[in-house]
Amino acid sequence: MSAARFGDLLDRALGLDPKSIGLSAIERAVETRIKACNLKNDDDYWELLRHSRDEVQELIEAVIVPETWFFRDPPAYAAMVGFFLKRVMKGNPSRQQRLLSLPCSTGEEPYTMGMALLDAGVPASRFRVDAIDVSARSLMRARRGIYGRNSFRSKDVAFRERHFQSTEAGYRVNDTVREPVHFRQGNIVDPSLLLGAEPYDIIFCRNLLIYFDTRTQNRTLSLLRGLLAPDGMLFVGHAEAGLMAANGFASAKLPMAFAFLKALAQPVESKAEPATPRSPSSVKPARDRALPAKPSTPVVTSQIAQPAKPGPGLEELRRIADGGRLGEAAQGCEVHIREFGPSPDVFLLMGLIRDAAGDPTGAINYYRKVLYLEPTSSEALHHLALLLKKQGDHLGARLLEERLQRREKRRSR
Repeated sequence: MSAARFGDLLDRALGLDPKSIGLSAIERAVETRIKACNLKNDDDYWELLRHSRDEVQELIEAVIVPETWFFRDPPAYAAMVGFFLKRVMKGNPSRQQRLLSLPCSTGEEPYTMGMALLDAGVPASRFRVDAIDVSARSLMRARRGIYGRNSFRSKDVAFRERHFQSTEAGYRVNDTVREPVHFRQGNIVDPSLLLGAEPYDIIFCRNLLIYFDTRTQNRTLSLLRGLLAPDGMLFVGHAEAGLMAANGFASAKLPMAFAFLKALAQPVESKAEPATPRSPSSVKPARDRALPAKPSTPVVTSQIAQPAKPGPGLEELRRIADGGRLGEAAQGCEVHIREFGPSPDVFLLMGLIRDAAGDPTGAINYYRKVLYLEPTSSEALHHLALLLKKQGDHLGARLLEERLQRREKRRSR
């Protein structure tokens, strides 16, 4: 199967960079849909996609595997509440504040935004949360508002007693939380999305940008900048913080919240310089381990089928890459992800392979994935800072270097 054309289709439909999840994940999604449609091969399925918008949506649903839970990353919600209260006191106390969750996945994030504000004593009538996602299935689950134990993974689940009712089907969100949250289907790459909408005081767009190519990242941040009120606050994932300075945002300097304000200056697009090839030998061998995909984004690697023959381990893949067989090593990494799932180690190796192959954009995406799964990875911080500096993003590089210095200081204590 040639997965490239299906990857290009998903790129056009979602803004998804096929390299961010690997062509093997797209192949598995296509194979699933071929069987579901009772077709013979991928050529037949391609013809179906060309003439059926509904089937394109089905393929999107096959690629999407939501991974989120309530009160994930508590510092972000604490910062949101503090900003909300300060904003209300400083501004018009009677105005309803507008919040946006994009993508909202299966609803845990927007409902958490509401619960956090209600727990702070804010009446439900004082805020509105617009929750948008490309997945119709995810939105159906969100509107249903019934969740299993997997959605309650935070250390403190006392909020469940306050805001949910226990039912035979699971825990149902109380109507007080549901009332200010409004779900709708929408695609971030659609230029008409939220066209003419009033500005938002608070926007959550976390762990989506890491799955886009540079062009789509810049376009998305430009859209978000336009949607954000002049004195509003934008929350992103920690692996995406390095993108913000070059796109017109300044850090709010709230520890571990990854919150940003509009910078005074307009964003300036930096010109990329070719990266100096680097040997992947700097990857430290680590035991092969499977980690669950963590993003609450609309695209993560799906796990539909396991290969019949296990691929080489990471240490062997590192030796293959060191020997200059970069293509073989990259293919082996995709097999490794299919067998064991995403992990910081395999993403770091893939980043170094892309780096050595002269593909700085691909390398940057993989280094950011490492930092999403393992925010304290010294190797990823170091390599990403070097690449950003080469591309002219000196502020982004400096922020990463400061994180690395703080990391080294903590280790030396």
